[in-house]
Amino acid sequence: MSKTMNTIGIKDNTKVTNFLTVLLADEFVLYMKTRNAHWNVEGPDFHTMHTFFEGQYNELAIIIDDVAERLRKLEHYAVASMTEYLKLTHLSEKALGKNDSMSFIKALLSDYESIIIYIREQLDALEDQLDKGTDDFITGVLEQHEKTAWMLRAHLK
Repeated sequence: MSKTMNTIGIKDNTKVTNFLTVLLADEFVLYMKTRNAHWNVEGPDFHTMHTFFEGQYNELAIIIDDVAERLRKLEHYAVASMTEYLKLTHLSEKALGKNDSMSFIKALLSDYESIIIYIREQLDALEDQLDKGTDDFITGVLEQHEKTAWMLRAHLK
């Protein structure tokens, strides 16, 4: 691996790319779970929630692409298989049993909160190793997930 144009040294780059690789896996599993909610939600609020979940998975698709491209900017290959994602993710793939919007929202909120906690922990742990571009990028992902978590929590009140 050659040294990139950013300020990360080779040793530090590995820690950062490991973080981004796990984040990519988490984002992809969350994307699939949100797709599942979109496809399978039932109930009197079907149309509203079907549309809501579609917006969420579209946002996640952009984040997934951006995380993978950030990895490539750091001269690291992005994982791209379900087998790899399931080995790396912090999230569970287990089925809910119910297809109502509140069950999906609770499950997705839990996943967003898990990712938020992971990002915050890694931002603290890697504070001295993150280049400015990656730090700014990850902070933006964190803010977007915090907003989505807030919206999901608002549905539960």
